[in-house]
Order: sequence, then C-alpha cells, then structure tokens
Amino acid sequence: MSPGTAPIAATILVIEDERAIQRFVRAALEGAGYRVLEAATGADGLREAATRQPDLVVLDLGLPDMDGIEVTQRLREWTTMPIIVLSARGQERDKVAVLDAGADDYVTKPFAVGELLARVRVALRRTLGGGQPEAATVELGPLVIDRARRRVEVDGREVRLTPTEYRLLVTLAEHPGRVLTHAQLLRAVWGPGHAEAHHYVRVYMAQLRGKLEADPSRPTLLLSEPGVGYRTRDP
Repeated sequence: MSPGTAPIAATILVIEDERAIQRFVRAALEGAGYRVLEAATGADGLREAATRQPDLVVLDLGLPDMDGIEVTQRLREWTTMPIIVLSARGQERDKVAVLDAGADDYVTKPFAVGELLARVRVALRRTLGGGQPEAATVELGPLVIDRARRRVEVDGREVRLTPTEYRLLVTLAEHPGRVLTHAQLLRAVWGPGHAEAHHYVRVYMAQLRGKLEADPSRPTLLLSEPGVGYRTRDP
C-alpha cells in the first residue's frame, strides 16, 4: 500500500465554507481513497457529524455562523472522533484554544496535499488502526518506551529519566504525532494547578532533548510547534 493511500475506506467530513479550499481538500482526500462528506457552516457540520457519524472531521476555524472552537466544543460533548483544524497563518492563540477545546491536530493554510494526508493518516491510525496508546511498548523511530518496565531506550541504549521527564515523555508518546499544547501537558504532568507555568514544559523539554536527541538543537524526536506546544515525530 502506498503512503498516500487510505488504509481503509474511512469517511471524512470537511466543514469549510471557502469553495476553492473545499474542492482542493475533497480532491486530495478522494484521491487517497477516502469517502468525503461536506458542510459549509458550523450548524450543517454538526448536523452531518451527528447523522452520518464520520471517522474524522476536517474543520475550518473561520466559518460564517460560528467559529471552529465552538464547533469543536460541541462535537466533544458527544464524540471522540478525530478533529483536524484548518487555520490561517499567524493565529497561534486560536490554534491553542481549539486544541485545548479538544481538536487533535491542525494544518496551517496554505498547506500541501502531502501534509494534510499525513495528518489524516496519523489521526486515523490512532482511532481505527491501532491501539498504540494502550500498547506496553511505544516505538517512535530509534526511541523505544517500555512502559511495563518504565525503561526508555534510544538506538538500543538505555536512557535514565527523572520521574517528571518520564511522565512528560509518555504523555507525548501516548498521542504520537499529535500536537499537545502547553496547557494540556501541564495539566497531564503537573496537575491543574500549574496551567500557567509554561516555563516548566520548556525546561523539561530541553532536558529530555538533551538526553534523547542526537543533536538537541535540531530535534527529530520531540518537535516544537511554535507558540502552541509540542509533538512527537510521527510513528
């Protein structure tokens, strides 16, 4: 199976009001073997999601009747289906807000077909293909996390981590390829009382990279999303 081909005939709902982008996204997804549903407003998208039960939603932030953050919040009231947001450049606050609201990922406009399809494959792999978050061992390229033994290896070499470093790494690895915001990481690793202590994440990410990356200044395992948060490399 080629990298751009859907592993199964998944159904994807595209909620986008710009016709040119809607056509572009439809052509890309159908070309990769996915079934595509479309909606041009948030209200229509919510209706389609409820009645047609797609496997994934591609959602524009700027809809004519409501913003993507509200659509995400309303979807998350009843479903865990992956949501990939399409966002314009320079909207880091909106990206953070929609990820914190429950979106799984985002693609920045303008975007290439390959980028969109890669994000779709990663999201569907988590929900349809695989159970990697529940696996005892997580492998991300040369990085191997054995959660049963709390052991971390890079290229077969054991790496000693502090308890906080380990919790941060596992939190990221449980969502391979997915962007997690600073606030999401702080809540998961340090607890809700530290939601504004963004420097905690920066300090511990620097420590993790120093131990796990071949060149910490050019990371390939633990990647930054400027102004938003962090993600692991794709599985």
